[in-house]
Amino acid sequence: MPRGRGSNSLKDPDLYEDLRKDGASKEKAARISNAAARDGRKSVGRRGGKAGDYDDWTVDRLRSRAKELGLTGYSGKRKSELISMLRNH
Repeated sequence: MPRGRGSNSLKDPDLYEDLRKDGASKEKAARISNAAARDGRKSVGRRGGKAGDYDDWTVDRLRSRAKELGLTGYSGKRKSELISMLRNH
């Protein structure tokens, strides 16, 4: 569990651990748990579903998105692997 990086510390460690047990990445779990602590879990749950479906994107667009997010190792991946990488970062 990430600790003590100034304002990047966890605000809801219990939710973070639950998300990690469910398979979320460290970054994703921290982002969700901090948002839930800040805005309330009910509010965070209503936010999803606005990004569109990665299955409709081209491979070039998926690679561009991976680059925007600072991910590495995406250049040799197939479309399904890129989608999985983006969903689970």
